[in-house]
Parts: sequence; structure tokens; C-alpha cells
Amino acid sequence: MRKLLTLVLALVFCLALTVCLAEGETAAYTEEVISIPTEAYEIPATVCLPAGEGPFPAVVMLHGTGSTRDEAGNGYAYAAPVLAEKYGIATIRIDFPGNGESKADYMLYTFKSAVADAKAAAEYMAKLDVIDGEKIGVMGWSQGGTDALLACAWEPATFKSLVTWAGAPDMMLDGFFSEADYEEAKKNGFFVMEFDWRDNLNVSLEWCDDVANTDVLAEFSKGYTGPVLAIAGLNDDTVDPEWSNKIVAASANEASKTFFIEGMDHTFNVFTGDLTALYSAIDATGEFFAETLK
Repeated sequence: MRKLLTLVLALVFCLALTVCLAEGETAAYTEEVISIPTEAYEIPATVCLPAGEGPFPAVVMLHGTGSTRDEAGNGYAYAAPVLAEKYGIATIRIDFPGNGESKADYMLYTFKSAVADAKAAAEYMAKLDVIDGEKIGVMGWSQGGTDALLACAWEPATFKSLVTWAGAPDMMLDGFFSEADYEEAKKNGFFVMEFDWRDNLNVSLEWCDDVANTDVLAEFSKGYTGPVLAIAGLNDDTVDPEWSNKIVAASANEASKTFFIEGMDHTFNVFTGDLTALYSAIDATGEFFAETLK
């Protein structure tokens, strides 16, 4: 059912864009699918650019566990054009190993690899003539928020501003894996993470060690001085919304703040067909990046 609803939402999005262009309107953005080579694998990505000569600020978009660069219910695919058209912000959204169009094995996915991929995406954007390489931010949804926090902590010279959507700094406390999973990984080198909307994933022992041994907020607090906006839905029963308060508390930047949305769940209500909460989050994100990347 979830797959069907996701497909319907994607078709509606494409149809709306087609009708708009058929009526003679010119889209105020362009999108291009690209691939970023690294020493380990190719990173599939979609670049969305505002119309015009720029230079524009840019944002790297990181997806959550088991998702893809377009994110749950195409949440990022909806967000990117709005950020481009309404706020003049370019974006690049990427597939982590084992997700979306990535040909790499998910076993290669770790905190370190995720940060490296985020940095590679930022470097790709910085080389484009229409991008201001000094004004690059990062955002992440759920575990993507964890990766974004660490990207800022470990690569503070790269990322000037940060937004988390339902950020999950502690994957163990939020139930993404258990002690039993950890023991399985110690025995076999991986454990199997099961999903009801996609194929299962073999999760590496290295990722388990990362989660068990990394104090993400401590890393963030000591490594990053830029601003963060932590967005969460008050009906999120996957990641406790209180984490957003803790993310902001870990920041010493006066511009850091939370944004809570009443009635919004972990996937921003996209699977209900009502995108009101999603667009509220998109606008809050656009306003924040427009202010902090100026």
C-alpha cells in the first residue's frame, strides 16, 4: 500500500509539472541526474539549480535509513524545486550505498562514508560556475540528520549551515537496531535490517560500532560553530521530537532554533496525501538557509 501511495504521489507531482509547462510557463529551475565518482563507488545524485546566472548558495540533501535521494513520498523531490524557485537555493540530493540507484553494497555505509559522500557532493557543487562555494549547507532527514550533524562536526569548513528533519542523533535509543542486532553483527559481520517497503539490508558491524560508540551531539557540539534548524513533528513516534531540542541545545550559535509542527509524523504526513506539513517544513528550511547562507 505504501509503495502504491508513493507511486501515486510521484505521478501527481510529474503531472502537475507537465500541465504547468504545457500552459506556457517556464520552470524557474533545472534538474539534472549526475554521478559523482569516488575511490570506492559512484554516487548517484540529482542537482536542482535555480534559473539565472547565480552565484547561488547550495545545500546537500541526505536521506534516511532505507530511503532514497528523493526521500519518503518524494519529500525531497518536492522540496528541491521550491528551494530553487522560491528561495534561490541550489540543491544536490544523493543516494547512499545500497539505496536508490546506487550500485554499491550497503555494507559500505558507515558514519565515515556518509560524511565523505556529503563532502563529495558539496565539492561537486562548489565547482559549478553558478554556485558560491563558500555558501554550502547540508540537511538530513532521520538518520540523514545524524549524518548531517556529523558532516558539520567533521567537515566544518565545508558546511556553513544545517537543517535536520526529524534528526536522530542516537540510532540505538530510537530503536533502529537492538542489542540482539549488535550481537548478530559481532558474530556474522552484519545483521539484517528488515523493511516492509523495500528489500532488506545487510548492516555492517562497522555501522553498529559507529552507533554504539559515537556521541553524535558531543561531536557536533565541539566541532561545529554554525547555525542549525531542527525541524520535527509533534506526532513523530519513530524519533522523539525532543531530540530537536537537544540538537539545538548542543549548538552555541545564537541563530540555532527548533521548528515543531503540530500533527506531523516522522514522514511529514506525506503518505496521507496531505502535503501541508511537508510544505511548512520546506518553507521553514528555505527561509533558514536563505538567511544563514546569504
